[in-house]
Amino acid sequence: MCKLKQKKLLFFFIFFLSLFVSQPVYGKADLTFIRQKNLDVAPLDIASSDDGSMIFILSLGELIIYSSKTDQIISRSALDNTYDKITYSEKNKTLILTSRSSKSLKIIHVEQVHDISLSGLPFKGPFDAPVTLAVFDDYQ
Repeated sequence: MCKLKQKKLLFFFIFFLSLFVSQPVYGKADLTFIRQKNLDVAPLDIASSDDGSMIFILSLGELIIYSSKTDQIISRSALDNTYDKITYSEKNKTLILTSRSSKSLKIIHVEQVHDISLSGLPFKGPFDAPVTLAVFDDYQ
């Protein structure tokens, strides 16, 4: 019995000693530069779509939408100078802007528009009629 007690005491001693002696271990991180884009405005805040295809840049009085796929600014919209924070909801496809100074909230629905060339293709109806494409990706 005495040896069993000694083993238990030794185990607890080593365990508590390891708590005081242990040091944090830091892992390694590999960083890969993708691209850099110089802006003509100073960004106040940014938000990104979940897939990273669109980056929303809030500057003083302006909302800029940048496409990371094409490496181009695809939209610029004027805003009140009071908005200073932005976030994006992928579920609702909305941008949420807030202002500390005016204590206001603005919600903007974002719908991505794609230009499709119809040159040389037959069509019926007005050439400039808006078209909505529906994708049923869960069809089995």
